Amino acid sequence: MTVRGAELLREELKKLKSGDRPEIIKAIATAREFGDLKENAEYHAAKEKQSFIEGRINEIESKLSNSEVIDVTKLSVTNKVIFGSTVTILNLKDDDVITYKIVGEDESDVESGLLSYKSPLSKAMIGKSNDDLVELITPEMTQNFQIIDISYN
Repeated sequence: MTVRGAELLREELKKLKSGDRPEIIKAIATAREFGDLKENAEYHAAKEKQSFIEGRINEIESKLSNSEVIDVTKLSVTNKVIFGSTVTILNLKDDDVITYKIVGEDESDVESGLLSYKSPLSKAMIGKSNDDLVELITPEMTQNFQIIDISYN
């Protein structure tokens, strides 16, 4: 994952541990005071939310401990599309210019210009250089692009 992706996960983890977890513990304690737990909807909802929070905490901790954080600004790569690079491409069909940053799966948000390294377009671009042609073949269509800029910021 990128440095930014790791930071976002750490922020979410901090919020879950220091904000959401204590709140749900209080909600469970309050719900217990309402009486019979078998028919206590507030208690069951709070326990379900607690389960989700604990699951997400475990998931984030696992991702952070098992992933490699790549700081593309410290790599000595030039003129090649790699994980973490920002690529500007020209759609040869309609002359649209699009910019994507190639990121990890958790960071991916196509509408914000963050493209997962596992996406077909990323796979087609990785290893290419400026001015190279990229052919994206999907079951529905084939699209052709030209790489017009690669940056590592």
